[in-house]
Amino acid sequence: MRFEDRRDAGRQLAAAMERYRGSDGIVLALPRGGVVVAYEVARHLELPLDVFIVRKVGAPGDPEFGIGAVAETGAVQINQQVIRLYGISPTYLHQEIERQKEEIRRRQLVYRDGRSMPNLKKRTVIVVDDGIATGYTALAAVRAIWMEDPREVVLAVPVAPPEAIEQLRPEVSELVSLDTPSPFYAVGAWYTDFSQTTDDEVRSLLQAAHQ
Repeated sequence: MRFEDRRDAGRQLAAAMERYRGSDGIVLALPRGGVVVAYEVARHLELPLDVFIVRKVGAPGDPEFGIGAVAETGAVQINQQVIRLYGISPTYLHQEIERQKEEIRRRQLVYRDGRSMPNLKKRTVIVVDDGIATGYTALAAVRAIWMEDPREVVLAVPVAPPEAIEQLRPEVSELVSLDTPSPFYAVGAWYTDFSQTTDDEVRSLLQAAHQ
């Protein structure tokens, strides 16, 4: 399955989640790219939209290789096996976590315009991203969200590799993925247009959703 762009993916994802239309749920997007997908999901399902900010903690010299993640609630997930395997120092880990916390604070100001994070207690929380690669960021997000005492956590994505689905399914109440190709390659390989989403686009979509 291929998607024209993130909006197309969001519309198709929403069509697979009709049962949540008009519920007491909330759609939480993983920015940046997840916001475009989630906007269409929330609009179609008539649910409120917000973001849940999670930042990957990258390895020394290879920031794209995740060794952990930090959520905006303050929850930190660290892959201790990788830390030991590569001999990553506690000093580096602390500095990188603090750097990502600072970026989270910046994004909170930009995206929410002073609003606080929504109350998730006893709600159905639908977490949306534009796709899953390794699954580590999504894992950190759903584990942090569970700590906010929701009734259920649903993870919804257009595309993800089978091994990530297998890893994440036990962590959530429901996992929705429109396609689980193997071999997987990369998330962007399944989109015709996978251009980068900007902070301005995220802010604009969130403002539109709150009008």
